[in-house]
Amino acid sequence: MTRWGAFAIGVAVGGLTVAVARKAGFKKACAKVISAGMQLKDDASAFVETVKEDAQDIAAEAKFDKAAKAAAK
Repeated sequence: MTRWGAFAIGVAVGGLTVAVARKAGFKKACAKVISAGMQLKDDASAFVETVKEDAQDIAAEAKFDKAAKAAAK
């Protein structure tokens, strides 16, 4: 394939991409994907916070158990 052939294919693909991107359905699909991604980010953030709280509770319980064992000796 010549350089001009590759250039022509690139122009055709670019034109097709622009035509598809201008459609309302494409914009709605992009909005849905972005919305789902933001919801996933929020859910992940909430999950991380619960894991942090659980880790703090476990650490506090371990510290209490260690202190109780030391006092029992």
